[in-house]
Amino acid sequence: MTQAEVDDTLKRILEHKGVTGYLIINNDGIPIRTTLDASLTQQYAALVRSLTDKARSSVREIDPTNELVFFRMRTRKHEILIAPDKEYILVVLQSTDVQ
Repeated sequence: MTQAEVDDTLKRILEHKGVTGYLIINNDGIPIRTTLDASLTQQYAALVRSLTDKARSSVREIDPTNELVFFRMRTRKHEILIAPDKEYILVVLQSTDVQ
């Protein structure tokens, strides 16, 4: 995927109703790109990476031939969409107040 295609995809994600921001981190938990403020970025990067590692491990433990490709969490305030890949993890925050 070219840089222009990545930019277009991220722009389309932000245009979805209720999306408040996104974060892309590498597998070391280092933020690569974000629309969140610095403190939120660091907090989400560390916690989501840890959660993703645990979710991957759980999936493999249940079925060693399977792998985690996407998961989401819903809280009272947000829905957190997480798409882990081999090198990066995409995190999208969406408000649950969307009607």
